[in-house]
Amino acid sequence: MTAPPPDDCLARNDWICGDYLSTRRQILLDAVAQHIQLTVISVALGLLIAVPLALLARRRRWTVGPVLGITTVIYTIPSLAMFSLLLPFYGLSATLVVVGLALYSLTLLVRNLLAGLDGVPAEAKEAARGMGYGPLRQLLTVELPLAVPAAMAGLRIATVSAVALTTVGAIVGYGGLGNLIYAGMNAFFKAQVLTASVLCVIIAVVCDLLLLGAERLLTPWRRASRQARPRGRALAGVKRLVAAPGRRT
Repeated sequence: MTAPPPDDCLARNDWICGDYLSTRRQILLDAVAQHIQLTVISVALGLLIAVPLALLARRRRWTVGPVLGITTVIYTIPSLAMFSLLLPFYGLSATLVVVGLALYSLTLLVRNLLAGLDGVPAEAKEAARGMGYGPLRQLLTVELPLAVPAAMAGLRIATVSAVALTTVGAIVGYGGLGNLIYAGMNAFFKAQVLTASVLCVIIAVVCDLLLLGAERLLTPWRRASRQARPRGRALAGVKRLVAAPGRRT
């Protein structure tokens, strides 16, 4: 007679197993924390580099081609090759993963920041100059706020991409949930592979929703004039920005 299957889902190696969640809770929490930390730091570093690059390309138009070209070439480098190129500089460390992910985010962030700045209506700039705004004040209080929708679109894509690419960091031991995925695949541990993969998806969705909410908070004029034409929305936004009390450079 054939022996009955074991009652333990871990022993059966099921894809969905509640016992795995209860017995590996701390391992999962630690992996999630590392995954989020690597993602947030890398995207923040990418944004810190992308903003000056976008402003430089906007001010010196001849630099647009080189900046976009270099960031695009970096984006096309396979992740394993990228980590191998960075290995002599950072060794097997979390910094290697962070720098690699930050470099990957540049093309998305720079392109969208530049598109947002270039998309600011000329009427908005003229209105700001008519109110006596200098170049710096105009940039900070008019142009950058109006460029937020395009910039946030790039930031959302870059963040979701970073969540996915962080798993590749498992090759150097710093991949967050990727460590569990790779270990589970090597041992054919079904519950671990599925659980870690689902958690990656959840992190990506939550990050995207949080950034979407932040975008709506940063662009209240878009909600107030949702029915207006696109140019009308932009002008309404700049009027609110210009008229806002207490704004100083």
